[in-house]
Amino acid sequence: MTALTDPVRISIACHGGRGHTARLGEAVRAGASRVPHTEVTSVRVDRITDQEWHRLDDADAIIFGAPTYMGTASSAFHTFAEASARRWLTRRWQDKLAAGFTNSGSMAGDKAGTLGYFATFAAQHGMLWVSLGLAPGWNSSSGSEFDPNRLGFYQGAAAQSPVDDRSGTVHKSDLATAEHLGHRVAELTRTVVAGRRALQP
Repeated sequence: MTALTDPVRISIACHGGRGHTARLGEAVRAGASRVPHTEVTSVRVDRITDQEWHRLDDADAIIFGAPTYMGTASSAFHTFAEASARRWLTRRWQDKLAAGFTNSGSMAGDKAGTLGYFATFAAQHGMLWVSLGLAPGWNSSSGSEFDPNRLGFYQGAAAQSPVDDRSGTVHKSDLATAEHLGHRVAELTRTVVAGRRALQP
């Protein structure tokens, strides 16, 4: 039996857009890295290499990220998704855990369309979707824009950044929400992988 202290592997497959989504990806990575015995790697899907494809194949969980453009993920992410067809044919990502995060210029910005697209993409690969697992924040008179999940999404982590901002700055609440997602995925991945390893002869 493999020791349960062996690391689990999480990959973040992200298109960074103009920088805000890449900053979210860094927060996701930070949250996942806080879970002991977790190896986290990041893959830029707009310039993915053969080695990085194999890294995704070997991961226990993949967290998808892209900016929301016109109600869905960026074209660079769609190109990556279409290129994953060979993995779909061989069921290479079957039963891996999956999650997602996105950013847009508006508070709502049709980000649910992107998160839903990620969940459908994961389902097509036979993956197990991990939701954000946070109640919505900033939805009462006593709430604050600094509440976790201030934008109130459930399927994944969502952020809002002004369309004319070129600095890559992301709201503190949105970064904290992304970090929560990374930590949640890492914890659940360890639980699932530990259970699978315990069943090995």
